[in-house]
Amino acid sequence: MPRGGNDDNRANQMNPNNDAYWQSRGFDGRPEDDDYDDDEETVTTPGTDQSTSQPQNPSQ
Repeated sequence: MPRGGNDDNRANQMNPNNDAYWQSRGFDGRPEDDDYDDDEETVTTPGTDQSTSQPQNPSQ
């Protein structure tokens, strides 16, 4: 029996660009003000209110 549906569901739940990702984590769906960007992440320095965007290291 093909398992394509299970594979598709898992892929959707692992993709933050998909509603299933957010729903599987207890949200109603993907946030509308979502600032998710594949190329950058926001880093907040502990003890400050300062945040900076830095390119992600794909090897992490």
